[in-house]
Amino acid sequence: MGANHAHGTAVPTSRRTVVAGLAVLVPLAVITLAGLLWLWPSGQDAAAPQSGVERLTGTVTGVTLAKCPAATPGSPQPDPATCGNATVRVKDGPDVGKDVKLRLPGGPGAQHFAVDDEVILLRDGEGAYQISDHDRALPLWLFGAAFALAVIAFGRWRGVMALVGLVVTFVLLLTFVIPGILEGKPPILVAIVGAAAIMLAVLYLTHGFSLPTSMAVLGTMASLTLTGLLSYGALGFARLNGVTDDSALMLGMSLSIDTQGLLLASIIIGALGVLDDVTVTQAVTVAELAHANPSYGFTRLYRSASRIGRAHIASVINTIILAYAGASLPLLLLFSIGAQPLGEVLTTPVIAQEIVRSIVGTLGLIAAVPITTALAALTASRRSHEEEPHDEEPLPRREGRRVTVKDTSDDFFAPHADDEDFFSPQPTGPQPAVTRQDVTSPPGGFFTPQPRQEETPPLPERPARGRRRRTGP
Repeated sequence: MGANHAHGTAVPTSRRTVVAGLAVLVPLAVITLAGLLWLWPSGQDAAAPQSGVERLTGTVTGVTLAKCPAATPGSPQPDPATCGNATVRVKDGPDVGKDVKLRLPGGPGAQHFAVDDEVILLRDGEGAYQISDHDRALPLWLFGAAFALAVIAFGRWRGVMALVGLVVTFVLLLTFVIPGILEGKPPILVAIVGAAAIMLAVLYLTHGFSLPTSMAVLGTMASLTLTGLLSYGALGFARLNGVTDDSALMLGMSLSIDTQGLLLASIIIGALGVLDDVTVTQAVTVAELAHANPSYGFTRLYRSASRIGRAHIASVINTIILAYAGASLPLLLLFSIGAQPLGEVLTTPVIAQEIVRSIVGTLGLIAAVPITTALAALTASRRSHEEEPHDEEPLPRREGRRVTVKDTSDDFFAPHADDEDFFSPQPTGPQPAVTRQDVTSPPGGFFTPQPRQEETPPLPERPARGRRRRTGP
């Protein structure tokens, strides 16, 4: 933490600040590592029902359309592009290279298939095939490559480290969080340990081992703990058990998973994705303010960074609400068609769950701003005080009278030495030497007392005479 590997402002750290940060971060890392070892899945597959259906790939070699059957009264008319048969060449499995003639999928929202389309085939135990969906492996790989190139082109080395952190996140989710919950481990503990491991790995990989990153880690952990406590109380108060759809019901019945704990785990992991954004922004903001204004104390750093945090929170809250509304848009349309009263719609389990999730996540997000800002401002102001020189030169005297120098270290408009000021005018070419012939430096130095020259006393002012106004000729 003492060495700054981040690609930003190099902020000097004091020994006391580093020791205080390590006293909190090292136990946190040790506890997280112990939790990973204790809760790590044993590798045994969870007991899940076997369907006996094999998933294969194929290529469409021909499509023959036919007339659609007449629709029953009151039902939607079928799409003519979904009526007919398709010839598919199997690319893997026991019948590789074989052409099979299959019926095109029909019904509302059915996919359209054409020649040379890559498709997904389902093969049952009796060897019968069925077209399931398009094979989207190639488009997804291309999208992923474009995403990685854009991140690296803009973020450069930091973009590379962000992609490494993203890989670490997926690895922990797929190898620890999901298998641990499927094995019957407590979802709350798995989510807390997994979120802490993701936070420590991703933040330090992306932003480097620096003091602002450490303050962001502490702020994220404190806000995440608060979010977990609020979620636990809110779910109990609203009496939500996490069963809102067929997927949660099937998990609770077939795998004996605590659905309420699963809901709480989803809230914690979902909140982590937004919390690290806010905490890193606040910590870096305080570091930049302290770098640009070394005279700022705790109060000024906190107030200035909090103004930025409030603007950030105002936009993030709208983002969270719109994200949940977009995800639940089909369900909202279904409620709108049913013409149910708004009060009944809001109190349904599926809508109430999303409301609690968004409110609790927002409260934790709001708490992250003052917590992280206070931690970062405290360390930055302590660094500035410890870096002030203690041995000051005596003030010069002139003719037995002490010269008073005004202290402007706490003045907002006082000029500060900053070689990296963006708005400072920089010379664009060779500058000619400027000499002044009419100003000479006094012998002995500028502060050497010089003899005072005698000045001619000013003449006394003559009193003005009053003039008598003539009133007649």
